[in-house]
Amino acid sequence: MQSKHRPIGRPRQFGRSCTILLSHYATAAHSVIARSIAPFRLAIIGSGPAGFYAAYRVMKRLPHSRIDMYEALPVPFGLVRYGVAPDHPEVKNCEVRFKEIASSPNFQFLGNVSIGKSNRWDSHCSVRLESLTRHYDSILMAYGASEDKKLGIPGESTLSGIYSARRFVGWFNGHPDCADLEPNLAQVEDVIIIGQGNVAFDLARILLDDIGVLRRTDIADRALAELANSRIRQLRVVGRRGPMQAAFTIKELRELLKLRGVAFHPVERSLVPKDLGSLTRPFKRLMEVLLDGSSASHSTVSRSWSLESCLSPKRFLSDTKTHQTVATTEFDVTKLVSPFDPKSQIRATGNTHVLPSDLVIRSVGYKSTALAGFSEAGIQFDEKRGIVLNDGLGRAVRFTFPENSGDPVETRQVAGLYCAGWLKRGPTGVIATTMQDAFITADAIIEDWLAGARFLSSGSDKTCGGWEAVRQEAGPDTNFAVSWDQWLKIDLAERRRGKRCGKPREKFTTVKEMLSIIG
Repeated sequence: MQSKHRPIGRPRQFGRSCTILLSHYATAAHSVIARSIAPFRLAIIGSGPAGFYAAYRVMKRLPHSRIDMYEALPVPFGLVRYGVAPDHPEVKNCEVRFKEIASSPNFQFLGNVSIGKSNRWDSHCSVRLESLTRHYDSILMAYGASEDKKLGIPGESTLSGIYSARRFVGWFNGHPDCADLEPNLAQVEDVIIIGQGNVAFDLARILLDDIGVLRRTDIADRALAELANSRIRQLRVVGRRGPMQAAFTIKELRELLKLRGVAFHPVERSLVPKDLGSLTRPFKRLMEVLLDGSSASHSTVSRSWSLESCLSPKRFLSDTKTHQTVATTEFDVTKLVSPFDPKSQIRATGNTHVLPSDLVIRSVGYKSTALAGFSEAGIQFDEKRGIVLNDGLGRAVRFTFPENSGDPVETRQVAGLYCAGWLKRGPTGVIATTMQDAFITADAIIEDWLAGARFLSSGSDKTCGGWEAVRQEAGPDTNFAVSWDQWLKIDLAERRRGKRCGKPREKFTTVKEMLSIIG
């Protein structure tokens, strides 16, 4: 049976087990006994769920550990703050746990500090990865995915009106990097969302939901004003395959079908098995809900949505007036090899289909990127999959490839360097998945430390200085670092702003506004 935690490198390259060399254990600088009582200094890059859950696990199992968490923005929580749909506040309940973790005297939050990047804005601090390697026992990379996958088709990068799901979600959640988005929804009637996962359904729901419902959420004020002026009439969620192969879940489907004043166009019946009893329970329930559809009548509502299947995007076509804005999208029509098989492949038919599209959102996945300094630190990054090469447990590893073969003959652990979350396994799963993943990586760190494995500090008699040592190297820009107490001031100010207009919070959408609160 294949190991659950096989090394993660290039796909299907492990015909035999790759052995992690154990030499680093033999040359460890500290004894196992000394490490069991010595302070352990860990730098975590990223303040999302992966980082916080890993911090919790390490501090629980190593009571003497000291953790510094680095975050590029002045505010914490990553995708919990900027990636969760505003009408799903229950998903953000994990923030309560994160605040408890941050209250530990052994934890330090360092916001407004980028690792390996030049200053992104005024009053910002940038620290080289090399500096962290000198002043910590270990570094955990948990900074998630800051880019998105592209379709690579004509018109995608040249026409306006085409957005990535990442930027659109960031826009209505108030992310500073997405505040300049101007979808001009007052001029939009037909919307196409390419991709049929839960993120696509979140986008559809926000675009179609009643503005009165959204006013009671923490949606960004600028996005709320834009949505209030929306003239959207028809929204299509488009996929290359069929409903049996789509990635959305029943909860998100039900929410869309229950939207007040929004009708649903039934799916093509030939793509759903006639005998639903032959399906597994999850698929059976999903197809039943899909076939039941919406109670809203097309004759009594002004908005509708549909689930379009077997369409692969081919190119975006411009309007006839300015030739600068998307007007229609051309698709290649595909056919499922086995329509009722969840893993069915598709084949081309040679036919095309054109749909109107005043606004297009591609929701085909997120992607992590490498930090400057990875190569110098010995970290190998898989550009195609957007992950740090690791052993499946979160240990960063290096593969040695022979000249005439793509199969690695040896793996070597990169001492003291680890990864968790999307940077470790790719952009999949929910917060609970990330929590378990973070625990696995944290346990690997702890086991290596207690076993006497090599770490970044091995071979040195000096105690790791952590942030204080890093800031001495980095210079005066480190004065712009935002502490946890300063973040709490921003948090309080946002909640007060929200209370004035009946919302749980009104986020600051620029870094300048955030920093002005803390002086």
